[in-house]
Amino acid sequence: MLNIPTINMVKTGQNIIRLREINGLSVKDLQDIFGFSTPQAIYKWQHGTALPTIDNLVVLAAVFQVHTDDILAIDLTA
Repeated sequence: MLNIPTINMVKTGQNIIRLREINGLSVKDLQDIFGFSTPQAIYKWQHGTALPTIDNLVVLAAVFQVHTDDILAIDLTA
């Protein structure tokens, strides 16, 4: 049977928090980088209730100086 990869949203959010903290960035810093009027989207990413869009994921990877695979947490299900 084929293993189907799925994104673990909670673990991905934990990765975003960890990478943000390692890079010494606040939620406000990310809000400013993305030009968001409120931090809601970033909090949703961190809490695992939403995922960044692909273009925002690419920006996060550039800001954190990592690959997108270092942000996304992938689970394999059978």
